[in-house]
Amino acid sequence: QVQLVESGGGLVQPGGSLRLSCAASISRINTMGWYRQAPGKQRELVASITRFGMTYYVDSVKGRFTISRDNAKNMVYLQMNSLKSEDTDVYYCNGFTPGWDSWGQGTQVTVSS
Repeated sequence: QVQLVESGGGLVQPGGSLRLSCAASISRINTMGWYRQAPGKQRELVASITRFGMTYYVDSVKGRFTISRDNAKNMVYLQMNSLKSEDTDVYYCNGFTPGWDSWGQGTQVTVSS
């Protein structure tokens, strides 16, 4: 069973930065991504990155968030800058390879003054 463990969430003021990290228990995961979900809302893909470095960002975070991965360490990161109150959510790490996908337990990000 693939395990994904997130870290790095917390409370930050508007305009601030946070870096989320996700450690995977296996290597060679095809695509890793960060999703977020507010209570009562659908989970939203925020950003994703393939093993070869191709990235995707939802429009609302372009220019503010950067996803990266370290294949040697089985890690994926989400650098979040210029945070806004609407970025407040639980953020989930996802790993996908044809045939399966796996989720982390989630980490809370709260943007508030």
